[in-house]
Amino acid sequence: MAVHDFILKIFIGGFIFSALGVKVTTAHHALPGCQETCGNLSIPYPFGTREGCYLNDLYLISCNNSKPYLRHGDAGVLDISYDGQLRMNSKVAYDCYDKSGNQTLHYQHKLGLLSFSISSKRNKFTAIGCDTNAMIQGSIGQRYMTGCMSLCESLKDVKNGSCSGIGCCQTSIPEGVRDYFINTDSFFSHEGIYAFSRCSYAFVVEEDGYNFSSTDLYKLRKESQFPLVLDWAVGNSSCLEAKTNASSFLCHENTVCYDSDNGPGYLCKCSEGYTGNPYLEDGCEDLDECHDASLNLCTGICINGVGNYTCSCPKGYNGDGKRNGTGCILEKRNQSVTPVLTAGIGAGLVGMLVFLLVSYWGVRQRKSMKLKENFFKQNGGIMLQQLLYKSESIVERAKIYTEEELKKATNNFNESNVIGQGGYGTVYKGVLANTFVAIKKSKVVDRSQIDQFVNEVIILSQIKHPNVVKLLGCCLETPVPLLVYQFVTNDTLFHHIHDEGCASSIPWDMRLRIATETAAALAHMHSAPMHIIHRDVKSANILLDDEYTAKVSDFGVSRLFSLEETHLATLVQGTFGYIDPEYFHSGLLTQKSDVYSFGVVLVELLTGAHVVSFDREEKDRNLGMYFLSAMEDDRLHKILEPRVRKEGHAEQLRGVAELAKKCLRIKGDKRPTMKEVKEELAKLREFEIENYSWVEIGPNVEDREPLIGEVMGFYDNNVVSDLDSMKKQEILQIYSGGR
Repeated sequence: MAVHDFILKIFIGGFIFSALGVKVTTAHHALPGCQETCGNLSIPYPFGTREGCYLNDLYLISCNNSKPYLRHGDAGVLDISYDGQLRMNSKVAYDCYDKSGNQTLHYQHKLGLLSFSISSKRNKFTAIGCDTNAMIQGSIGQRYMTGCMSLCESLKDVKNGSCSGIGCCQTSIPEGVRDYFINTDSFFSHEGIYAFSRCSYAFVVEEDGYNFSSTDLYKLRKESQFPLVLDWAVGNSSCLEAKTNASSFLCHENTVCYDSDNGPGYLCKCSEGYTGNPYLEDGCEDLDECHDASLNLCTGICINGVGNYTCSCPKGYNGDGKRNGTGCILEKRNQSVTPVLTAGIGAGLVGMLVFLLVSYWGVRQRKSMKLKENFFKQNGGIMLQQLLYKSESIVERAKIYTEEELKKATNNFNESNVIGQGGYGTVYKGVLANTFVAIKKSKVVDRSQIDQFVNEVIILSQIKHPNVVKLLGCCLETPVPLLVYQFVTNDTLFHHIHDEGCASSIPWDMRLRIATETAAALAHMHSAPMHIIHRDVKSANILLDDEYTAKVSDFGVSRLFSLEETHLATLVQGTFGYIDPEYFHSGLLTQKSDVYSFGVVLVELLTGAHVVSFDREEKDRNLGMYFLSAMEDDRLHKILEPRVRKEGHAEQLRGVAELAKKCLRIKGDKRPTMKEVKEELAKLREFEIENYSWVEIGPNVEDREPLIGEVMGFYDNNVVSDLDSMKKQEILQIYSGGR
């Protein structure tokens, strides 16, 4: 009999019939004439965007620039369902410390809803950290408080996906909660675990909306938001009470009313066999169950009716035509096919299916292997392979990783693991062999990008310096090439100079050391057997470790020079505000281009000012010109960052400023070399005023002299305006601190 059923499904499984004349309509979710969507959000009544479109102002959805918010709050709405659930974004509370145990950042999060309850069944209070004590408090008629603790001493103790109290903890939320206040603090100021857990985080999140990863211990994004589920209902009455007032009762024809299970109020749903918005008059329309096989139980013929459907069998079969009934059975007079033949047909079909599946699997495997081979060649694999085998030193330092290893390390390249973005790719944090790594994924796969990938590997494989980010390996079997670097744990110099909460946190002596180390790294690159020009020196490309040691990163636009070359004609690349004006106008790249960019970084360290700022006067929007103007007018002390001015010796600060001024000379041949800059900074660090003597590097009279009458135009407003479209991304990178 099973064989007959199998044959029946093959021959009649596709014949699903609907009754003729069934009304087909397009469902509306909002009141007539009202906005139905805001961005990607569908807005069903009783919610609406303006008066006359919602039940009352508790159901207001503010739509600002296609971004929906609940009432006039700042929490974005993600989804609204008829069954009384509203998904919205929730913010993260955090508590962060430096290596010495000093609190650096602290944010407490408060949410007041007034009207709707936080779903006790769909949400969890979650905390992350290895030295974390998190509390949530609110009111449910009376005050309540609950929380959880999370402790760990090593990454080895932490298990991804588990929130059992080691690295991550969770607890339930009481019923009826309409507001909350989240606070998190530390037991031991994160001492001893700072390398992998320097912050505690706490938030309320939909139960399946967050999957814990050990990489979140290091630096969950403080601006992260997670989905939170609210329970909404109509009014404050039960169904029984609400029905007594027919004019305000929202459950109309073909609907069912039921009471909310999380606080007062009632909800409506369409009766079985109907679909639509149950809160609108005539909002529930007949559901055509025959249109979708998952909505009916028919094995043969499906006939739709108003609010229901019926099943039947085709001619020559008996039964009720239902999967949970007798189904359709071949009539005896039609059973002329012998059991042997029937079994043979069934076996043949099964065999054919198995053959097709095996063939498909084999073709897919071969295609996958072929793709990986092609990717290996396209990603410069042959050239890199030759490089790896030629040099034993590179073999010791570089490893070829598989795609699966890097997927596992980054949780399948999850967006939550993105730690930076630059013109040449995205950088993810990950864990390989219990060690944090940074994985760079190029944006595109055209030929120029592949050359760039090979260039980056070659460059980094030749550099051995404590102030340059170390290359650990690469992956070539993916559509886009991947590079694996050591993970530098303390963010970028840009972050520490400009980000709110970090500005003024670096003392002057540390700033001077960072400048000296960066200069040493660039001097080493310039003096290597193949001269290497970075071409994108900026504070966002200088990483800092736990000891605030500088590490120069992002060689995405670097170029190699042979020993006999002094300059190279090339497409102008870099970040606006840091680009050498001589290089910008001529396209001729020299080592002095890096010197100019480094001079801008020196000015950032001195002033704490942004490289491009529209808050400054038009002539001073570019930091380089702003600084040179201040030096010329003897106003250096007025533009210095307050802590720098307080901690630095006047002559020492003047010395660094004069050096920056030399680096910013318009003509490249008048600038010092990076080796000379390094030596000057080393002298300034030692600084004994009675023994110190200046090394004058070239004349000082042309610091603002135009280059062939054109270079000053590089800074004026017209040029800035002309450059706006082509440089917009670079300017945004300056302000975001992106790499």
